Formats: sequence, structure tokens, C-alpha cells
Amino acid sequence: MTWVTGADGSPYGVTNLPYGVFRSNGGQPRIGVRIGSWVLDLAGAEAAELVLAAGALCRPTLNDFMALGRPQWTAVRQRISELLTDPAHRAAVEPLLVPLAEVELLLPVDVADYVDFYSSEHHASNVGQIFRPGQPALLPNWKHLPIGYHGRAGTVVVSGTPVVRPTGQRASAEGPVTGPSVRLDIEAEVGFVVGVPSPLGARVAADDFADHVFGVVLVNDWSARDIQAWEYQPLGPFLGKSFATSISAWVTPLDALAEAFVPAADQDPPVVDYLRDVPHLGLDLRLAVEWNGERVSEPPFATMYWTPAQQLAHLTVNGASLRTGDLYASGTVSGPDRGQVGSFLELTWGGAEPVQLGDETRTFLADGDTVIITATAPGPDGTSIALGEVTGTIHPAR
Repeated sequence: MTWVTGADGSPYGVTNLPYGVFRSNGGQPRIGVRIGSWVLDLAGAEAAELVLAAGALCRPTLNDFMALGRPQWTAVRQRISELLTDPAHRAAVEPLLVPLAEVELLLPVDVADYVDFYSSEHHASNVGQIFRPGQPALLPNWKHLPIGYHGRAGTVVVSGTPVVRPTGQRASAEGPVTGPSVRLDIEAEVGFVVGVPSPLGARVAADDFADHVFGVVLVNDWSARDIQAWEYQPLGPFLGKSFATSISAWVTPLDALAEAFVPAADQDPPVVDYLRDVPHLGLDLRLAVEWNGERVSEPPFATMYWTPAQQLAHLTVNGASLRTGDLYASGTVSGPDRGQVGSFLELTWGGAEPVQLGDETRTFLADGDTVIITATAPGPDGTSIALGEVTGTIHPAR
């Protein structure tokens, strides 16, 4: 129970406590934690010595705090919980609560590197059938390693940032043309934010996942399918992906997701040694995709073939170093049913089967469209917690 007004029973109660960065009244960026419909100003709390984190909570991003490591993350989380539940602290803490409706939420992390994986067997199979009809849906290497690519960190933006329709080169019956994408899509994903770095040349074991990963964000990896289809062979995703990747403003710490870890999908054939994670666990996150206010899909993250721990191990097996602020995303989350897919490419089967949105039929995104991705996870004692939503509205090409 918390003494904070309206927070009991909220999916953002004391069992959640996600971290973010906010600005109030045009001031400087400050680290905060969400409790109900309030933001607790952690910079003010550390300045008042209510919470101690070596000054890291007084910085403009979460990076310095994330670099402190798991023992400090756990200690600070326990202290915040104590401040918000023990009435003895109310007089000191209540002045540091700011109404959520009165703040501007900022990008919570200074993103160092961005890697995007391709870890849903259902998504990969659907895409294979759409792009390579009559051929095997999965390529021969898919079940042997988590496929991924290195994205563009500089175009990771916070939820709510407008997404400008990208311009690029695409194929046509008359040959390649340049212009605004006409097959603009979404990818509903889950992202993992690295706190503790690793040295160049070292490998991070799958079992060390929780020692390096600070928390989780929702991700919309916007995708220009026509640009992507023309450019991706032989080197893979590039301009069709790099124009914008939206992440939620709130980073849910791994400690808040303790009840959400569940047995992951069986893997056949058996994986090589460095990809063996014991226990083999995924996360029971239940995503939902809204397109112009209509819920069109509910992707289940628990069905993912490759786990976050395996992705981290594969990312570093060649000795690539981790940096504080690294972000790696799961790839599109899709379940076995059409109503569980994480992209409109799948929802409309490559544009061949339009969906009804109000009075219109749609295949891909039009200017002015808004997409909101939300998710919930199991919490203690049968409760549910929410991950920060990620939203974006399409603006015309410039």
C-alpha cells in the first residue's frame, strides 16, 4: 500500500516504479519515477538526501545511475518503495511529487548503440511466406542464432515524437524511383536497456543478463517496407529502418518484472553452448496495438523463440563491447494468430487483405495516423503492472 493519492490499484503502483526523465515548467531535465499519476522527482530526493546514489539521480539522463550496477539499482528501488509506503516519510516526500499531466517526458537514456533482432518464429515465418512464396518460410540459419542488425542510435526518439514519412529509393515497373514511402509500417517490439558495460574483446554469458540489463522499454521500429524491399539484399536493413525508432518514456526495471519471467519456447535443434541460458526464460508481456484508436492486434511476447539473455550473449560473442545506454530490441512480436501480429505487413498479408478502420480500409500507414503500443505484465499476488506506452503520429514527408 502507498500513501500517494490514487496510486493504490494503479498499474503504476509501488510494485512497478519505472524510471524516466522529465521537464517541468521549461526547466532542466530531471530523473523521476512514476507512481500512479504522479512523478517523484528523484533529483530533488537525492538533493535532500532522501535517496543516495552518488549523485547519479541528479543527472539529465539515466545513464550514470544505470552504470552503478545491480546492487545499487536494488538498494535505490527499495528506498523509493519505503519512501512511498511509510507514512513517516510523507511530509518530506509529498512536495517532490509532480502531477504527470504537468510534465514533459523526455528520452530517458542517452542511447549508445542500437541493435534490432528478429526473434519471433511466427513473425519470421509470416514474412518468409509473404516475401518468398513457395519457398521455406525460415532461412536455414534462423534456428541456430538470433538474427539481428546494427541500427541507428541517433534516430531513437521518445514516445510522442512525430514520425516524418521517410523518402527514399524504391522499385517500380519503370525502374527505381525516389519519393515518399507508400508502404509505411510499424513493428511492435520490446527493448532492453544496458546499464553495466563490458570490455572490448570480452563475452557476456547468457546467465549474466540481469547483471548488465537495467530495464525494459516498449519499441516501435517504424519500417518503410518499399524502401526496405529494394535495398535489403544483400546486406540487410538500412534506410527503410533508420529514419525513426520510438521508445517509451518509462524504463521498467527488471526487478519490477520478477513475476513475469516464464519458461520460454522450446528450441529445436538444440542451441550451441554460448546460447544455452539456464533457466531458459522469456517474459509474459501482453502487448496491444491501437491504430487510430482501434485495437487491431494483441502480440504475446511469451511466444518469442529467442530470449533476451540469448540475444545479449549473441550480441557479444565476437567480443563486441557493451556500453551504458546500449539498446537492443527483440524484433517484431507476433503470435500464431492474425490478431496477434506485430506489423501491418502481416496484419494485411503484404497489403493483399486490407483491414477496416472505421469507415476506411487500410493496408499501410497514412499521414495523420496514430499508433499506440501498450503492454502489461503479471505483478505480485495476481496484480498487473503496465509498461510505458509508445505512441507516434505520421507527418507528411518533407
